[in-house]
Amino acid sequence: MRRVNTTRWALVVSVVLVLGAVTGCSQKYYDERGKADGPVLGGRGEDSPAEVFNFPDGFGNLATKCVGPGKRAYATTKGSVSIGEDEVIIPANAVIVDDPSCARR
Repeated sequence: MRRVNTTRWALVVSVVLVLGAVTGCSQKYYDERGKADGPVLGGRGEDSPAEVFNFPDGFGNLATKCVGPGKRAYATTKGSVSIGEDEVIIPANAVIVDDPSCARR
């Protein structure tokens, strides 16, 4: 009898953990302001590859691509720098600049 109760308990705990994991990754979480990408016009974004420049460890990498008529975007990944015993996290950044070499669409 004791073995059956242990097995049931393990099953109940497993189900609760799985449900917790699934609901923690729900779309609602990502739909909250600031936790997901913005909506894309027409449901499909411009997904051409970006040119990526890799920097040494501790520095954010850089990606760039044309993002519209006459516009280029530069984006970095987050990086970190060690200052003494402390590690300082440098946040990701993005900037859009005028670039005549980006073709008009």
